[in-house]
Amino acid sequence: MAIQLVTTAAQLRAASARLLAQKGGTSQGLVPTMGALHEGHAQLARTAVVQNDVVVASIFVNPLQFGEAADLDRYPRTLEADLALLDAEGVDLAFAPAVEEVYPGGEPLVRITAGPLGEKWEGASRPGHFDGALTVVAKLLHYGLPGAGLPGGGQPAYRAYFGQKDAQQLALVQRMVADLNFPVEIVPVPIVRSSDGLALSSRNRFLSEDERGAALVLSRALRLIEERANAHQPLDVESAQALVRSQPLVELDYFEVVDPRTLEPLAENCKETPFRGEALAIIAAKVGPVRLIDNVPLDA
Repeated sequence: MAIQLVTTAAQLRAASARLLAQKGGTSQGLVPTMGALHEGHAQLARTAVVQNDVVVASIFVNPLQFGEAADLDRYPRTLEADLALLDAEGVDLAFAPAVEEVYPGGEPLVRITAGPLGEKWEGASRPGHFDGALTVVAKLLHYGLPGAGLPGGGQPAYRAYFGQKDAQQLALVQRMVADLNFPVEIVPVPIVRSSDGLALSSRNRFLSEDERGAALVLSRALRLIEERANAHQPLDVESAQALVRSQPLVELDYFEVVDPRTLEPLAENCKETPFRGEALAIIAAKVGPVRLIDNVPLDA
């Protein structure tokens, strides 16, 4: 296995510096993950490898993002399989720190606050989730900084890769990086779906056969909105919501069309007005015991 596993920030910085020097590299990419990797993560890694000389993938199950200890304990840990997937995609370094490495003094007393953008949608259903997510992403972005400058002076280009499936998290990370002047470019990567349309997620493994079939109503409803947008028709979100609610195994949390930057619902274009412009259709639902999210960008 060519990929190198490191478990401390000091090891990561030293290994990054060594690899940049060996390759004469001018760029480094970071792929932050919580492990339990699938083809969606592989696409993140693949994109990063194409665009950078050195690529780091982090594998860290962040306790600050879980409201209940049982959910944290239940989250799958598949380090060997994760390393094999990353190695196959050409990732150079896997950073898999212990909780004590990331939070050496216990849970941090000072955290990143998501603010109003983090209080709606997923934030309303999972209070505090985005504060925990942004706090660890901020730390990971610092850890993933290139370990050495360029021979002639200056710093290597630095990019971090996030999937568009977690649309609200992506928007928050982009705002954090812009508002707090992080020296990193955030690169969004499109959603990867299975052949039946279901967005790939580490949570899909918890769906029964019947539940997985029921979950397809999420992507079907999103496609319906996308087709109407592309045809410049009224979106009629209410009828798409009704389609989701017609599936007895699915409990809809929210289904809305929002501005992709502010995540505020569109004031118009949704029911009677022919759709024009740019938007994002977002959905979240419980399918059996499993909470799933999905989205589709609209540009017409």
